[in-house]
Amino acid sequence: MKSMYHYISEAWKNKKKSGVLELQRARYILWRKQPVVLRIPRPTRLDRARALGYKAKPGYILVRTRVRRGGRRKTRPKMGRRPKKMGFKKYTPKKSLRWIAEERVARKFPNLEVLNSYWVGEEGKWKFFEVILVDPIVPSIVVDPKINWIGDPQHTGRVHRGLTSAGKKSRGLRNKGLGAEKLRPSIRSWGTRGK
Repeated sequence: MKSMYHYISEAWKNKKKSGVLELQRARYILWRKQPVVLRIPRPTRLDRARALGYKAKPGYILVRTRVRRGGRRKTRPKMGRRPKKMGFKKYTPKKSLRWIAEERVARKFPNLEVLNSYWVGEEGKWKFFEVILVDPIVPSIVVDPKINWIGDPQHTGRVHRGLTSAGKKSRGLRNKGLGAEKLRPSIRSWGTRGK
């Protein structure tokens, strides 16, 4: 017998067949009009949220945000140079849009820590993500041995140091062993600044 989360996951995998695609298109109209960073009462994708550590209890906060798609937008130089040296096209950030979304949410909620995030949709101009935040001083979090590590001092501002899942992926830390010797400690690692 399969769980409810399995069927939710299957519906999101086959969006056209399950009707999620049509539902999402209607949602985008509303999401565009809402604030860029918005706290929400429950996850849009319950299976993803639960898999990434979300629990429906005090101390867990969900926030939906949107990030503009595409690479860096640079202004075209006004003074003369040859086209090769214009330098305003094809410049992309080293961070993924999901990591950028997490950082923006973290700046809006400075007393909370980012646990994880997941994709909920995209259209022509925007990508939408939901970010799971944890309040490290809420009693239900402090007494829970599975999550109370997030209140330790070394996890303060973890998203800005690339310690979330999206951050580690962008830093190339998903690779281990042969061929990955030069990856660590990687860009923006803690404790290697100025060396």
